[in-house]
Amino acid sequence: MTDRAADTPAEPAGQRASRPRVVVIGAGFGGLSTVQSLHGAPVDITLVDQRNHHLFQPLLYQVATAGLSPADIAAPIRAITRHDRNVEVLLGEATGIDVARRLVSVLDTAVRTVPYDILVVATGARHSYFGHEEWARFAPGLKTVEDATLIRRRILLAVERAETETDAEEYRRLLTFVVGGAGPTGVEMAGAISELVRGIAASDFRRVSPKSARIVLVEAGPRPLAAFPPDLAAYAGRALQNLGVEIRLGTAVTGIDAGGVQLGTERIEARTVIWAAGVQASKAAEWLGAAHDRAGRVKVTDHLTLPDHPEIYVIGDTALALDTNGRPVPDLAPAAKEAGQYVGRSIRAGLRGRAAKPFRYRHYGDLATIGRNRAIIEFGRLHIRGFLAWVLWGIAHIFFLIGFRNRVVVMVDWLWSYVWFRGNARLITNVERHDQDEPGQDGIGLAENAE
Repeated sequence: MTDRAADTPAEPAGQRASRPRVVVIGAGFGGLSTVQSLHGAPVDITLVDQRNHHLFQPLLYQVATAGLSPADIAAPIRAITRHDRNVEVLLGEATGIDVARRLVSVLDTAVRTVPYDILVVATGARHSYFGHEEWARFAPGLKTVEDATLIRRRILLAVERAETETDAEEYRRLLTFVVGGAGPTGVEMAGAISELVRGIAASDFRRVSPKSARIVLVEAGPRPLAAFPPDLAAYAGRALQNLGVEIRLGTAVTGIDAGGVQLGTERIEARTVIWAAGVQASKAAEWLGAAHDRAGRVKVTDHLTLPDHPEIYVIGDTALALDTNGRPVPDLAPAAKEAGQYVGRSIRAGLRGRAAKPFRYRHYGDLATIGRNRAIIEFGRLHIRGFLAWVLWGIAHIFFLIGFRNRVVVMVDWLWSYVWFRGNARLITNVERHDQDEPGQDGIGLAENAE
């Protein structure tokens, strides 16, 4: 995603008045790719998002574990689209869609309605606690910058508290970190937490022992990284164990509170719990009155549209799209980008009076990292693991980052961290200390403000 070389030439007002109105909800990979694919097209675009920045979610765990700062993996939406003169950015939260009247309700300072001729819904997904929403208070997931900075704060505060803790049980509780879910996010988080906590304990703290840190990865399924081939998943498991991560397979979380996690009849006392076990699509299916699966993903045609509404596209984590083998398109950033680019081509074809070919997803492979020097990559039959996979993983992620500055900063930070094994973003921010130190939402007795 790069800046445009030159501004789009201005068009006469009469032409603009007669152009189709395209509303895109969501400035993630899918929505932003749609907008960029329509650069210079004879349409007027309104891009709606409740945040003012596009976020590179695959590297959020690096922010959560103090490897990167939020600005390294995010960029203002207005800056990205500044050369697209046919694009209006609207900061607000989409709250509903009137399909019959072709209106989107948006809440900013007040509720307003935005008309559309063509609608692109790319509202992503949120955390799913499988009916236990009360767990969210104690086990944040990882979808936003706010999530990442909250998790970073909890991890760092736990180690800080352990430095002065005199009670042995509380000391162990503070240095125990539980990650629920062994998909790519959970595996990456567990490995990064182990390296962070043990690394800073060895170098920066005087009383916290690296050996005291306990990182537990809990997975209800039979193996970690279920979407990967068994040989790569097995390598990832061994790599995690070499980092000192305990892996509990075939074990479901049955309870979470401020003091720890319940695994059936077993109790793990922990002040820091992170949720990476499930996602739920946005409320788009409810807004559209559309058929959906159990995760709330809208069932779309092979043109990524609603069956009875060809003017409405649904893409990314919000959509249940099928590949040529009848399998769901994975909820991955490259897949969302492909879908967004397809929608842009489809809209352009429609403007010329032509019908676009059906969407065909091209899967280029899966990647996951397990701490520094260790990663796994699947490119079809080609399986890569270890240091080479880690280098390729880093190159792939840097390539997808927005803007030249972001790529350079991330590369320099990673090289610095690799050589000196030191993170540059270990900041604890927005913490209020109360007179009574009671365990609360932060799990360690410190109330936190939103960052």
